Amino acid sequence: MVDIHSHILPGLDDGPKAFDISLNMVRMASQANTTDIVATPHANASYRYDPDRISELIGELQRAVEGSIKIHRGCDFHLSPQNIQTALEDPRRFAVNGLSYLLVEFPELSLFQGIEHVFNDLRSVGLTPIVTHPERNQHLAADIPRLKRWVERGIPLQITAQSLLGKFGPEPARWCIQMLKEGHVHFVASDAHDLVMRQPRLDGARAFLMEQFDEDYADLLLEVNPRAVIEGRPIDISPIPHRPRKRRPWFSFGGARSA
Repeated sequence: MVDIHSHILPGLDDGPKAFDISLNMVRMASQANTTDIVATPHANASYRYDPDRISELIGELQRAVEGSIKIHRGCDFHLSPQNIQTALEDPRRFAVNGLSYLLVEFPELSLFQGIEHVFNDLRSVGLTPIVTHPERNQHLAADIPRLKRWVERGIPLQITAQSLLGKFGPEPARWCIQMLKEGHVHFVASDAHDLVMRQPRLDGARAFLMEQFDEDYADLLLEVNPRAVIEGRPIDISPIPHRPRKRRPWFSFGGARSA
């Protein structure tokens, strides 16, 4: 599996504060069958985004875990006028692996005005915005028609693994299921911050998707599409409805078979 959204670098944002915690987070991800993980520290008014320092820390972590998992560079890009202007002037600065995808986080208090124009501007310089965890933003979650319009215009959506599993409450979980059924979800990522409450694990989400839908859908959201992101390749985000797997009844008719 490929995790495109995680806060695993020490001392850069609200993720781990110490290197040993970061190292254990990466090891946890690897043990849960994540083969690639993108370190996406925040870029906002509270946390300065320093690509050189990020690359340095990634190198230290990568050497410590050797070849068990591949760590990539990315950013949790907060929409602000300054960030947007910087991204337009230097499109690769915040992009995953300096290529073509940009993880975009919306303000919690309100929707960013003129966002469609911002998306168009970012795409004009070769960036594809990925809207992160819309199920956890009350304004985005309440405006599904707008999200669907964005998908139709080529803007993919990423939900959080723990949201799908109900760790953020029943409403985000139901929201995720509905959008999955309608084929409007393109990535499931951990958005990990620590070793306890917000772990860097995707195995639970994979098991859930395989049980509720099928293996192909799980692969698409956890490996195929995310790998295209770290490699800078286009993905097909056309909405394809997925029916949940029918459960077998616990009872049966006709009695037991004879030997």
